[in-house]
Amino acid sequence: MRLFIAIQFDQTVLDALTKFQAVMKTQGVTGNYTREENLHLTLAFIGDYGDPDEVLEAMEQAAFRPFSIRLEGVGNYGDLFWAGIRKNEELASLAGRLRKVLSERGIPFDKKKFSPHITLIRKAAYRNGQRIPVPDVPAGEMEVERISLMKSERGKRGMVYTEMGCVELKAEM
Repeated sequence: MRLFIAIQFDQTVLDALTKFQAVMKTQGVTGNYTREENLHLTLAFIGDYGDPDEVLEAMEQAAFRPFSIRLEGVGNYGDLFWAGIRKNEELASLAGRLRKVLSERGIPFDKKKFSPHITLIRKAAYRNGQRIPVPDVPAGEMEVERISLMKSERGKRGMVYTEMGCVELKAEM
């Protein structure tokens, strides 16, 4: 099964992201828009791995405290359009600890540099290749109090992400 570790957003952040997507649609930006229920921030992409319990144990080993994240900026990687997260040492530290524990346990993961972003549109396009107009950048902030182990499967309407388990953050460490 295809697995990844992610931060799932609260409704305030989801509303900001989906409102931004709606504005992009009204401006004529086409592509495969990420459905609200699939919006997340990937901390580590594991891929095909058959032991979710082992991954959950690794997640528990990478202890961390609650922290805030804030949406900031938008951009693209080719035709993938994304929203960014304001630079955040706690977030970077968490991603680093998770990857270190996964590595120590021999759990494979994508070793690309951690670049926190939220995929909003795949195959984004605008009027014969013109530059995509960017409306007001989405604004939202939330307290991260848990991380989730997610399973990714192809469904009738595209990818379906299902939470396999989560680890609550500890206020005291």
